[in-house]
Amino acid sequence: MVGSAILRCLQNRNDVELVTASRAELDLTNQAAVQAFMQKTRPDQIYLAAAKVGGIHANDTYPAEFIHENLMVECNVVHAAHLADVQKLLFLGSSCIYPKLAPQPMPEEALLSGPLEPTNEPYAIAKIAGIKLCESYNRQYGRDYRSVMPTNLYGPGDNFHPDNSHVIPALMRRLHEAARAQLAEVVIWGSGTPKREFLHVDDMAHACVHVLELPLAQYQTHTSPRLSHLNVGTGTDCSIRELAESLARITGFTGKLAFDTGKPDGPPRKLVDVSRLSALGWTAGIPLEQGLRHTYAWFLQQQTQGAMRGY
Repeated sequence: MVGSAILRCLQNRNDVELVTASRAELDLTNQAAVQAFMQKTRPDQIYLAAAKVGGIHANDTYPAEFIHENLMVECNVVHAAHLADVQKLLFLGSSCIYPKLAPQPMPEEALLSGPLEPTNEPYAIAKIAGIKLCESYNRQYGRDYRSVMPTNLYGPGDNFHPDNSHVIPALMRRLHEAARAQLAEVVIWGSGTPKREFLHVDDMAHACVHVLELPLAQYQTHTSPRLSHLNVGTGTDCSIRELAESLARITGFTGKLAFDTGKPDGPPRKLVDVSRLSALGWTAGIPLEQGLRHTYAWFLQQQTQGAMRGY
């Protein structure tokens, strides 16, 4: 999803030659294959958006896969980039790197200041390692490898699988199907009270390009060698109940929303502090309701074409 959005963003420019490889063409967990690809293509810049991602259920069910695959991908790509003398790289992490009870909104300084949320700790550890990997190559080899930590992302290209998707695609699909089946009730995991921040993936793509293209001196005015990552978000959040109510309106579901309090909620709130990125000249531009309607239109189009992942 994120890689495709960055591709769309860069395709609109006439000063960029894009080098891509599908998952079938390049296995990023294969060190030799990644190094061979990097030596052959010799890119000027790299956007490292590839990752194994999922919601609470997937993270809690497959912790070994989440930590192993993400560590393999970032280690292989960053090291291969260095060996190929690639000077500029952007690593995409996640706001789950912050402690479960981090101050709200979560500032970059909250990193490594307390215990992580248990349900996604392996994934978070891998993303923290990615930040420190970039910082280590910067410190030892003088590279310009930067990191951005997006809040919860959604949009075209998302994974709508019923068991391992994030909250927006999972709820969107379930409420869509419930509306079509005219069900009286949809049960949603948790109490509905946790608050979450959501960022449209096209906003995220523009933020990525903005951050990587900042002059190094400007980037360093709001970062440090051991605190080099930047949060990317909207600066606003909503409760899961409010999100579900919005998605019910958008999908046409008129039944009851029931919340199963026996299921895990995750952290009570996850809002990132975006003051650093704002000071560097970027703010989000797509309101949540607009972004959800845009995503639902894409969902319907893909379903009609039989191209939906998870169907």
